[in-house]
Amino acid sequence: MKTVENYSALIGRLLISVLFLMAGLSKISGYVSTQGYMEAMGVSGSLLPLVIILEVIGAITIIVGFKTRFTALLLAGFSVLSACIFHADFTDQMQTILFMKNIAISGGFLLLIANGAGAFSVDAVLARRK
Repeated sequence: MKTVENYSALIGRLLISVLFLMAGLSKISGYVSTQGYMEAMGVSGSLLPLVIILEVIGAITIIVGFKTRFTALLLAGFSVLSACIFHADFTDQMQTILFMKNIAISGGFLLLIANGAGAFSVDAVLARRK
């Protein structure tokens, strides 16, 4: 059973992170339009580099399982915050779905905080060395 848990943790980290990796990379290629969207929603466009760094670097660290609990905390908070800022129009069904998606993703990150990255991770290798 431990094998299933180990592979599930690895695949789960990959699946939850690929969304952030792709989103961060698309923000680089669509920088001006993303910045404009942020500003239209009342968020300073000057925060966009921090968002890109969090999404890209955060996704990579979750995928490899390095500083997993800390990064999962950051991404969970980011998911809830972005849900509240960008998707809280509950009169629009699509925005409601996107809001709930972000909340569900934050739940996945909370599970990573509770359980850690699993055996197939940099965190596990570093823990074995201690």
